[in-house]
Amino acid sequence: MIADGGFETGGDGFWTGDGVTAERRGGRLCLMVPAGGQPWDRLAGVNGLLLSPGQSYRLALTLASEPAGAVRVRVQRDGEPYTTHMEVPVDALPGGVLVEETFRAVERQPAQLLLQLGGQGADRTVCLDDVSLTASKPAGTADGVTSAKAVLVNQAGYFADGPKRATIVSDAAGPIPFRVLSADGAVVSEGKTTPVGLDRNAGAAVHVADFSGVSDKGDGFRLEAGGQTSAAFGIGAPLYGRLRIDALSWFTLQRSGIAIDASFADPAYQRAAGHLGLSPNKGDTDVGCLTGGVAQSLYGDWRCDYRLDVSGGWYDAGDQGKYVVTGALSVAQMMSAFERGMAHGGGASPVVSDTLGRMPENGNSVPDILDEARWELEFLLKMQVPDGQPLAGMVHHKVHDVAWTGLPMLPADDPQERALHRPSTAATYDFAAAAAMGARVFADYDADFAGELRDAALTAYAAAEAHPDLRAPSSDGLQGGGDYSDETVTDEAYWAAAELFITTGEDRFLEAAKASPFWAGSVFSPGGSYDWANVAGFARLQLAAHGDQLPAGDRRAVTASVVAGARDLLALQEADAFGQVYQPGGAGYSWGSNHAMLQNMTVLAAAFDLTEDPRYLAAVRQGMDYIFGRNVLGLSYVTGYGETFARNQHSRWYAHQLDQGLPSPPAGTLAGGPNGTLLDDVAKEKLEGCAPQACYIDDIMSWGTNEMAINWNAPLFWLASFLADAR
Repeated sequence: MIADGGFETGGDGFWTGDGVTAERRGGRLCLMVPAGGQPWDRLAGVNGLLLSPGQSYRLALTLASEPAGAVRVRVQRDGEPYTTHMEVPVDALPGGVLVEETFRAVERQPAQLLLQLGGQGADRTVCLDDVSLTASKPAGTADGVTSAKAVLVNQAGYFADGPKRATIVSDAAGPIPFRVLSADGAVVSEGKTTPVGLDRNAGAAVHVADFSGVSDKGDGFRLEAGGQTSAAFGIGAPLYGRLRIDALSWFTLQRSGIAIDASFADPAYQRAAGHLGLSPNKGDTDVGCLTGGVAQSLYGDWRCDYRLDVSGGWYDAGDQGKYVVTGALSVAQMMSAFERGMAHGGGASPVVSDTLGRMPENGNSVPDILDEARWELEFLLKMQVPDGQPLAGMVHHKVHDVAWTGLPMLPADDPQERALHRPSTAATYDFAAAAAMGARVFADYDADFAGELRDAALTAYAAAEAHPDLRAPSSDGLQGGGDYSDETVTDEAYWAAAELFITTGEDRFLEAAKASPFWAGSVFSPGGSYDWANVAGFARLQLAAHGDQLPAGDRRAVTASVVAGARDLLALQEADAFGQVYQPGGAGYSWGSNHAMLQNMTVLAAAFDLTEDPRYLAAVRQGMDYIFGRNVLGLSYVTGYGETFARNQHSRWYAHQLDQGLPSPPAGTLAGGPNGTLLDDVAKEKLEGCAPQACYIDDIMSWGTNEMAINWNAPLFWLASFLADAR
């Protein structure tokens, strides 16, 4: 963490306080210190140290003083109240003394290394050399947390013709040798690592090993470096074709209102249909609106005297709620994968086949991906307010239990009453966008259904324009479901206008999209380019994918914006020791950080489709390394993939950790990932002081770090399909 700690290039950044002067002499920093004063009256130091609370660090330096005298060495906050991480008194001698101290950081505020030099009876010269500050081991690896590995690889495997890199946890100052070993222990390749130094997100000093030149194919390879050996990995195996099937079939197992039976599900995952009103379950076939004091506090005078059949659809996450805003983006991303398969595979991609997933509709002459999308679209249609009612054409924001249920809880056993929540502008625009997509992708398979979706989308768009200020409240999180509140709906309006233009070709929708502040604005972010609450990035990708329908000038501008966003993400990845395409904010990794990384990768994938520049394809391939184990925990975040993978995601029915009679999540389930905001009790107990990348625990009760969700698995499916097909 100390730049030029050997004082060889003049780039060290040390400063001096009043009365102290400095010279660089022969690879040392020498400080001329006048006599007198208190120790803190004569200072030198270096700022800009970013420490992670709970992380252990090792400080080393050599101090010489002529004449001999005391020096107090501190690592402290860079500003009041100068919180101390470490302090040690040193009796510095003319011949020099070696100072080595290991300490644990106590806070995350910017820090400084400080030398207190005053209080001596005579003028003196203090020289220092070989100053280093390194993390001694990753934080957040106590009992109950996945242990950190030293050699971190993509455990699921590498492309034979793609980048192959690993990250090595090591504080060695210089390169260290590494070897790639075959399954029988033969040396396939040798090389030396590139030292990176402290990675602040990982809380560890790391190196990168690049073995991209290895062309051997097979399974069971391992990488050996610094006396440590990686998990096994493959090279050249058709990994993503299998993941595409698992990630799509995952949605079938999330279905509400259908028995998961032996016709398409493994025995461990079979269960009765949920929320059909069979005792003790109250069901979704006849649901009224939220009433009583809770409704009054949330929605004021809003009432409805109708009841709706809102059965079907996907359970959103580990709970049994169903939310329009997440459902609309998830089903849209699924249909986007279908459209990409048609556009870039000439209809030959397996993604458009009728035998892709494990589902009851196999063989019905409709692509499986559309069968799965239809299950959600039919539910979304049911959430629209009927004609003749107040707010007709608007879409209810969500439906879920009126009170939380515990874990485990099979959907059919849920005893809680269900309630519709007030329509929202965001949900209505999102529905309009997804329904417009559905209208065009189903046109060749079911014209009646396509027409129904088109009419519903137009009705919803008009209703949202008429009611632009119906916001979902952020205060109902204790009422049996998540809030999914969203104060800004201009991005949803932009997306809806874009999809309706692509589907209908009507100029009024293009003009509405161009009038949006998002038309020419920045929509891609290193912290996550889009999600259910910020859909403008997805809208931009959709416009670019259908650029042939835009006027030439607009097409060029939209394409350029996507390529520019991808170029920024490419630079971000090139600077990252783990190859991730993500930059956390000041609070650390966000809730669902793995999903944010995946959505950033879809921007890179879109740039590849638009330009055929192989750098973007390589970036997507390398970006998946982090997801599959090239992270400081050495853990694959996709169940069933890799040697060590997440298997206890937060779920009421995939609850094997709590009830051995229930299964773990199925293969292809994505875990949410590190979350710097410790929300749940398990994370607060086990992860206090964690380095940002280590703020994760594979525990079913850690919903803040380990939830599963439809809007997280949707980009996993999209990218699996892209990587299986792109060449």
